[in-house]
Amino acid sequence: MSQAMTDNMTDRLNATHDLVASDQVEGTAVYSPSGEKLGTVKYFMVDKITGAVAYVVMSFGGFMGMGNSYHPLPWKSLHYDRDRGAYIVALTREQLEAAPAYTENATPDWSGTTYGAQVDTYYGGLPHA
Repeated sequence: MSQAMTDNMTDRLNATHDLVASDQVEGTAVYSPSGEKLGTVKYFMVDKITGAVAYVVMSFGGFMGMGNSYHPLPWKSLHYDRDRGAYIVALTREQLEAAPAYTENATPDWSGTTYGAQVDTYYGGLPHA
């Protein structure tokens, strides 16, 4: 496939209203309903069997990329705000600070069900955006 064809396909995917390329999600801001910026999307976790996005991992805190913590949020807890060009999550800063998180040096073991269950349990009682 030529580079022009690849670029054209990428442009069409990025312009689709219901689909978005993964590189367009990474780096997108995440806000609370009150408008406070909570962080940005670092990456997301895809279930390799079903293909469904399970979690978005949000970079939170820190300064200039140092001291960040990473918070996996259930994908379904995010709502895309077209006007803002960002995601909204029905959380306060305090709720996010108390949520399961990890640092770059302490990545959780996603191969089992334990860490995902902790995340699901924490967000199970919180409202959706």
